[in-house]
Amino acid sequence: MKRKFITNLLLLLFLNILIKPFWIFGIDRHVQNMVGAESYGLYFSLLNFSMILNILLDLGITNFNNKNIAQNHLLMKKHISNIVGIKFLLAGIYAVVCILASLIVYDEIHVHLLIFLILNQFLISFTLYLRSNISGLHLFRTDSLLSVLDRSLMIIICSVLLFTNITHHVFRIEWYVYAQSIAYLTASLITLAVVLSHTGKLTFYFNRRFFAVFLKKSYPYALLILLMSFYNRIDSVMLVGLLPNGKEQSGIYAQAFRLLDAVSMFGVLFAGLLLPIFARMIKKREDVGSMVQFSFLLLFVPAIIISLSSGFYNYDLMDLLYDGNIELSASILQLLMVSFLGIATTYIFGTLLTANGSIRQLNWMAVVGMGINIGLNLILIPHFQALGSAWTSLVTQVFTALAQTILAVVILKLPINYRIIGKLILFIGFVFLAGYLSKIINTWYIGYGIMIISSILFAFITRLINLKAMIQIIRNE
Repeated sequence: MKRKFITNLLLLLFLNILIKPFWIFGIDRHVQNMVGAESYGLYFSLLNFSMILNILLDLGITNFNNKNIAQNHLLMKKHISNIVGIKFLLAGIYAVVCILASLIVYDEIHVHLLIFLILNQFLISFTLYLRSNISGLHLFRTDSLLSVLDRSLMIIICSVLLFTNITHHVFRIEWYVYAQSIAYLTASLITLAVVLSHTGKLTFYFNRRFFAVFLKKSYPYALLILLMSFYNRIDSVMLVGLLPNGKEQSGIYAQAFRLLDAVSMFGVLFAGLLLPIFARMIKKREDVGSMVQFSFLLLFVPAIIISLSSGFYNYDLMDLLYDGNIELSASILQLLMVSFLGIATTYIFGTLLTANGSIRQLNWMAVVGMGINIGLNLILIPHFQALGSAWTSLVTQVFTALAQTILAVVILKLPINYRIIGKLILFIGFVFLAGYLSKIINTWYIGYGIMIISSILFAFITRLINLKAMIQIIRNE
């Protein structure tokens, strides 16, 4: 399993490093600089609003299906005919609820923009469900290629709009959303064709009895995703709702959040691979302890380097990327990147608990996390604006990460490796020292590079990341 995990992770990382940073920093960042903080802030708030409610599009079907197909391949053809019909029914419900809820949350009505964002969320959800069948079959290479298809298409379309004279150098945020719609639709159709190549011809229909049984099994997953969406995405919505300058503050928050979103993609890649792997190992009653430690170190050690280096060079990074609001967005970045340590932990231990079926415990954890997030936002946003949301995110992510780690250790009886914990504490101390010493250098990007390179070397020296062992696993296991 380790060999399968590493080889497919390397492919995923290669493809995503090739495509997604260019999308985030070359396209998305450029769009915000062109349209301004207020216009982009409205888009960012509406996007997160649509993402919070998008659980209505899925009701936990994708995660449940991924786990189910990984443990029993023969269920795929039986289930897909019914589930596709359910997905379209849920799309109608989601659209109505989303539009009605937006009338309550937002003072101004932005129905036109929201409708296309609703369409985009449906297309994303539909594609993710289709891909859950592919990864459930352990066809990770195919899934890896499909994972970057939508972004690749968007880069092509948006590059034409942004970097040619076709728009006469005037760019509107609506065009950005339309370009996403075209790319998501194309990616959905191609992914559907790949799935059908493995299932053969299918007849799509809606079976009420199947829907009731499947919903009974999947709704705990749906509740978990809904609760986690609230404490991960509610910040920008509350900024717009609570502040008279909420759109601008949401846009400033988005500047820092973009970097967190960029590095979080690595955690998403880990979780996508680990869920079917953990699910199959647990069903076969294999020991997951070694795999958990291996994957955790592989994600958490780089997370420490990224988090702390971004904190030391927060102003320089924001000044490099954006045209305005540098001071505030730099302070927000510092807090959000520390919260990335909690997010990275969640992608390992939360995925393990999901694969184990410990959804009730995860839901209680998420309820408390949501309460903390909403409560702190209500207190901090009126006083500290976007910076208050960043503090709230940090507290929430640290709490939920610790809770999931404790739950995983207790429920799955994972051994606690105090030697590894000691090494991690030593490593964090070294990265801090490297950061302070690197600031002596006048040229910031040289100091930034030295801090990162020295930290990576120390990780290899202490064998927190054992390159030799990874090579042996790829060759021999």
